[in-house]
This record gives sequence, structure tokens and C-alpha cells, in this order.
Amino acid sequence: MKAPLVFSAVLAVIAGIATMIFATGGATKELRVDLGLTAAGIAFIASLLISSLLLMTEKPNPDHIGEGSGVHRASAKIPGGAGSVGAPGAKKAPENTRAAPPAASDSTEGPAGKA
Repeated sequence: MKAPLVFSAVLAVIAGIATMIFATGGATKELRVDLGLTAAGIAFIASLLISSLLLMTEKPNPDHIGEGSGVHRASAKIPGGAGSVGAPGAKKAPENTRAAPPAASDSTEGPAGKA
């Protein structure tokens, strides 16, 4: 993991030196160290961010992550899960054991019409 750090440091040094020289405005004036340090800091952070993001997108996940355990298991591998739906010998889903709702009353009968 040192490669992105070294790469960013080298780019920061190059950006800092180039900014100090080009921002001076001539050979008779002082070097602009303040602008050079600012440019070096910005170049370091930006190049480190970009290189680390590129490394993260390239890195493959370990094999054990794809198998999963607990909540993130593949449902096809769970006994009675999605892999066994429609399979021969698969258990039927339990019938609804709750009582049926009461039948709706006839709209022609009023409360007095019931016995």
C-alpha cells in the first residue's frame, strides 16, 4: 500500500516546485513558497484520493464473501428456501390456520330482521 503514497508524494513535490518557480514572476523576485506548499498539498491529496479509489475498484472481493452466512445466505441453499420451490418432494406450505372472517351480512336485512 506504499505505492499510492509514494506516487502522491512525488507528484506533490513536482507540483510544489513548479508552482514556486512559475508563480515567482521573474529571476529577481523571491520564490513563492506559500503558493508552492499550497499546490503541493492539493496535488498530494487529490492524487492520493484518485489512486486509492482506483485501487479499491480493482481489488476483487475474497471468495468467502460471496458464499454468505446468516442473513445474506443464498436462499437457494436454505432447506425449504427458494431452491426447493416446485422441486419434487418439496414440502407444501402450511395451510392458513386462521379462522375465516365472518360472512358479510345481507344488505336487505336490517338489525331487526336477524333472529
